[in-house]
Amino acid sequence: MKIKSIAAIAAAATMTAAGSAQAQDCNLGISMYTLGAPYFAAQEDAARKAAEEAGCTVRSADGQNDMVKQIGDIEDMVAAGINVLIINPRDAQGLVSAVNAASAQGVHVVAIDSTLDPSADFITQIQSSNEANGELVGDWLAKKLEGEPARIALLSGSQGNLVGRERRLGVLRGLMDSMLTNYGSAEVEVVGQGWGNWATEGGLTAMEDLLTAHSDINVVLGENDSMVLGARAALQAAGRLDEVILVAAADGQKEAYELIREGEYGVTGLNNPNEIARMAVEVGLQALNDELPEDMGKLTFTQPAAITQDNVDEYYDEESLF
Repeated sequence: MKIKSIAAIAAAATMTAAGSAQAQDCNLGISMYTLGAPYFAAQEDAARKAAEEAGCTVRSADGQNDMVKQIGDIEDMVAAGINVLIINPRDAQGLVSAVNAASAQGVHVVAIDSTLDPSADFITQIQSSNEANGELVGDWLAKKLEGEPARIALLSGSQGNLVGRERRLGVLRGLMDSMLTNYGSAEVEVVGQGWGNWATEGGLTAMEDLLTAHSDINVVLGENDSMVLGARAALQAAGRLDEVILVAAADGQKEAYELIREGEYGVTGLNNPNEIARMAVEVGLQALNDELPEDMGKLTFTQPAAITQDNVDEYYDEESLF
């Protein structure tokens, strides 16, 4: 499978969205598998705004975390005459038939964020690189620890989730490699794993349980910012906040950025919903006007970054929904 980064295709993406819309009428559909979390709401909002600024007619649907409903949403939008579809799929395999049917009707399909099986007929999948972000976050953590052992409380989203697995392994790989490279040894222990279901309240509850069982935690590693923010509240209530480095593998939630600015949160990986959504609209418009780069692959990564106090102001957006 050919993989391209945003940087690799940026030179080919020189036309403005408005110019693209002028070349051919744009009827764009946005199919989100859920809008029940701020991250996905921000993604939908950014895609809608980018498309409307380009002069597109926009239809949007909330799948409500129900694959059958999302399939129906796509069918309805195709029947209504969309010619570009931005989809955040509920299930990698379960949405393949609906995507293939849309493409067969001449719809240009761009997948975002959640994984869609690459065998499906779509242009590209735009997402952040969990591996690359994780390694940068792990490197930052190793240098922050300055050779001291890492005793990690791990907050994971949901069991069996492939994105969560990629995120935690990326950070742990980066941490181990940087410890060995910079200090000649690596002592890393995951003292416990809690399941926070990607939510702030879930992170709080999981952290309370981990604190009860383990007195020597010096790192909290979460697979997203929301769970780490919940863990922070638990640490604060227990009077142990100053003992622990807060680390998120991904997201860049606004509340986390604000704490990073104040030096009260360590690092998070860049997974900007606005950037992903805007790029998806741009690619969809390129496809609509037959202006896609010839070498575009099925997977397009945004530029990875570890967001720390040193660079947070480059990424913080007060107007973002997330």
